[in-house]
Amino acid sequence: MSVESFSLSLDQLDDSTPQTDDGGLPISPVLPAYEQVANQLQELIIKGTLAVGERLPAEGEMATQFGVSRSTIREALRGLSSQRLVHTKRGVSGGTFVAEPSSEHVHTYLETTIGLLSGADVVSVDEILEARELFEEPAARLAAGRRSEDDLSRLSATLAPGDGTDPPHGFEGHKEFHFAILKASGNQLLDVIARPVFSVLETRFVRDRASSGFWAAVEADHQDIFDAIAAGDSEASARFMHSHLERLRPMYERFDRAVQMPND
Repeated sequence: MSVESFSLSLDQLDDSTPQTDDGGLPISPVLPAYEQVANQLQELIIKGTLAVGERLPAEGEMATQFGVSRSTIREALRGLSSQRLVHTKRGVSGGTFVAEPSSEHVHTYLETTIGLLSGADVVSVDEILEARELFEEPAARLAAGRRSEDDLSRLSATLAPGDGTDPPHGFEGHKEFHFAILKASGNQLLDVIARPVFSVLETRFVRDRASSGFWAAVEADHQDIFDAIAAGDSEASARFMHSHLERLRPMYERFDRAVQMPND
């Protein structure tokens, strides 16, 4: 992309609501120049105007286009790099390039953000559980219609043996079972979105504090869900998943109250 393609000016990025200072004048807060540059470049990347792997113009060219110093451009690029939107290569063929998106990076970002919202009580455990139901019931339905033999093998490996020789897996086995269903759904976006929700529940509320009897009931639920998926029964898979998540809800709510009142 040529430098002429950067057609937005910095003042177009300032759409803040006018405020009034002590003297009564209408004013609009202005972001630092490097943030305005970073925001515009981010928008071009998200819209696809700047494609994955595309080289950005040189710092000097962008500084001229934006009407800012090269140090401002460098600061903007550092911010975009920290978001993993761009990366820099050294050498003759080097420069700053639009980074290839990573589902793992999105997962980590979402997990951190949801964890912060949960820890600050911005979102409740009920809201997290409700969102999980919206993701995992459709995932189970899709998995029944799309699962491969590898998916079934992966799911089967997370189940406790049916002869009673092993104790319940606890939360680790529970987690791997649900992750395997997300993968079997064949929808990468469901996997990217739902995994962070599950991870936050694990980190904040569980830590294997449930009884062995509870996990035995969970293993029985898993077997029902697995059997429905293996049989290709989409509606039964979703129905069993719904019942399973309803069974889990009181546990998370109880642990949530324990987190809120740690000395009780």
